[in-house]
Amino acid sequence: MKKSGYSRKGLFGAIIHYDENGNKIGESRPGFFGGMNNYDADGKKVGHSSKGFFGGVNHYDNNGKKIGHSNKGFFGGINHYDKDGKKTGYSNKGFFGGMNNYKD
Repeated sequence: MKKSGYSRKGLFGAIIHYDENGNKIGESRPGFFGGMNNYDADGKKVGHSSKGFFGGVNHYDNNGKKIGHSNKGFFGGINHYDKDGKKTGYSNKGFFGGMNNYKD
């Protein structure tokens, strides 16, 4: 597993995403009707995420097409999957807060 970045809490419920070099690559902000709206580093909306019917979180592109999902892992952390159910990585709590992200 290679570390691919990290995420930290921002203001007003936002989550700021960074690559492995500390460069901002995007942001997730709470949506008006729940879930999170996802933006790239330039502030362009690229999709949204919302709670799944059976738990976890479903991820959608800006056209509403499902692109993946995330579920809590057995030993903590969060496992990430693509639209076909293939595991693409995981996230776990960082030592100083936030989440460390890893790719398979």
